[in-house]
Parts: sequence; structure tokens; C-alpha cells
Amino acid sequence: MKKVIATKNAPAAIGPYSQAIEVNNTIYISGQLPIDPSTGQFPKGGIKEQTQQSFNNIKAILKEVGLTTDHIVKTTVLLASIDDFGPMNEVYTTQFGDSYPARSAFAVKDLPKGALVEIEVIAAR
Repeated sequence: MKKVIATKNAPAAIGPYSQAIEVNNTIYISGQLPIDPSTGQFPKGGIKEQTQQSFNNIKAILKEVGLTTDHIVKTTVLLASIDDFGPMNEVYTTQFGDSYPARSAFAVKDLPKGALVEIEVIAAR
């Protein structure tokens, strides 16, 4: 059975999708733009600040269902510029404990609202 997951501690969906869906103890979190839910804006700064905000949003959604980043098994990182891969990776590295999830990372032509990064994850109970 499919369960919709939503929290006010992460930005609301900006289109016809859910923040996250849980099916069979697997949580699929939609791509998280680096929008601060308290302001509706991107954080000041650049790729590092935006990467951290995307993870803050992911953590808020995981917390809603009693999970942490330790439960993440797969991430997909979308970058507006591959030149930001290194600085993004510096922040990414700090988000996990001893083991990292599987990951894909891509540079794309554009991201919604002019974001520098968008991150989606799959987590398992």
C-alpha cells in the first residue's frame, strides 16, 4: 500500500508530486531543491550552502517517518554545473556515517527556480 509522506519542515511540492512516498518499507523522497521552508528562498551563498539545505530538507522528511540519513540506500544528485561537483561532494561527505549510499551524480542543463543542486534519495527501514 502506498503512503504519502509530508512535513511542513521541508518545502511543499511545487508541482503535481509528493514530498515522499513509502511503499513496502521503502521511502522514495522527491528531488529536494535547496529551499529553506521557513523563508521559501535559497540560502545565501553558493553550492555548499545549497547542498546543505537540500540535505536539511531530506533529513526533515526522513525524521517525519522516524528515519535518519543512515537509512538512505541510494541518492541522485543533479547539478546545474559539473564544476560544482567537488564543493558539493565536500558537503555530501559530511551527511553520512561510516557507510555511504549508492549514488549517481549528473550535470543537467537547468534546475527549477535556478537552483545549483537538487538531491533525491531512496531510504529503507
